[in-house]
Amino acid sequence: MDTRDLGGLTVTEICLGTMTFGHDTDRAAAFAQMDRALDAGITFWDTAEMYPVNPATAEAYGLTETIIGEYLASRGARGRVQIATKASGKGGGGRFSRGNAGFGADAVAQAVDGSLRRLGTDRIDLYQLHWPERGSYAFRQNWRFDPRGTPAARVRDHMDGVLTSLRDLVAAGKVGRFGLSNETAWGMMQWMAAAERTGGPAPVSIQNEYSALCRLYDTDLAELGEKEGITLLAYSPLAAGLLSGKYAGGATPASSRAAGDVTHGGPGDLGGRRTANAAAAVDAWLRLAGELGHDPVQMAIAFVRQRPFPAIPIIGATTPAQLDHLIAGLTLRLDRGALAAIDRFHRDHPLPY
Repeated sequence: MDTRDLGGLTVTEICLGTMTFGHDTDRAAAFAQMDRALDAGITFWDTAEMYPVNPATAEAYGLTETIIGEYLASRGARGRVQIATKASGKGGGGRFSRGNAGFGADAVAQAVDGSLRRLGTDRIDLYQLHWPERGSYAFRQNWRFDPRGTPAARVRDHMDGVLTSLRDLVAAGKVGRFGLSNETAWGMMQWMAAAERTGGPAPVSIQNEYSALCRLYDTDLAELGEKEGITLLAYSPLAAGLLSGKYAGGATPASSRAAGDVTHGGPGDLGGRRTANAAAAVDAWLRLAGELGHDPVQMAIAFVRQRPFPAIPIIGATTPAQLDHLIAGLTLRLDRGALAAIDRFHRDHPLPY
């Protein structure tokens, strides 16, 4: 498995996503997935304090980290794995995280200590902020995004406080590197400036949604990532399963994520991703994969890996069999003709959800 550099942290070029562990994926299946990941050489794993989700609940808060911690202890594998986790912002699923405390200057140390305890470790290799507390256009909120919320000066004060606290956590050895999630280009530049002001850790990664159906990252953020050496950790590279084709024709398989999706628009909504435009785009994706002679799932992951900016896809699965299918396609490299065809697909089906 090839590796990438995140500000001096060496990680594999594929990341294992774990947000289903403890809900859609039970403990035994989660252990099996982690075994398969290690066997395949995937040693960069991502989680969050609020996982599992779909939906996030107070009862399940922190369970994914606990399962990972139990696995690492049982296998003696902590030294083989780079762990990334995330602090919840206020609101949304974060309301179950530490009494909706968020990750301000007075709360981030508590969040780190909780994750360390559940993971059974003394350090977090990459610590991320799950979403901006000032508001965000992530999670399909771009259609109604209003940037006027929090004044810029207050945002900068907040960032300075967080990074001052994180500076101390890095010095204590509890946190290795720092990253953002669901951030904007303006936000990333402000965090970078705050790091210079405070001596706190500068961001080395940004975990945003990215797939052949969700390409908001492709312009300003792509340039920032390439010029500033910030790596995209691309979550939902299969567009929450849409690009697999399992929802084609309006199907909702009983064991699928959509069958239990009650977090945004009701069962089957996939957090607002299942639209008429998305259905048409998926049909076109499946046709294109057939024409090119590629599996649609494996083609979707290969596309993310070959972007012209630093990018690591986060691959997640409900079952070990699904993970095996993803791993089997990691040798696929798309030729220039296939990449050009995907660009034409994007022009025909831009932002379908």
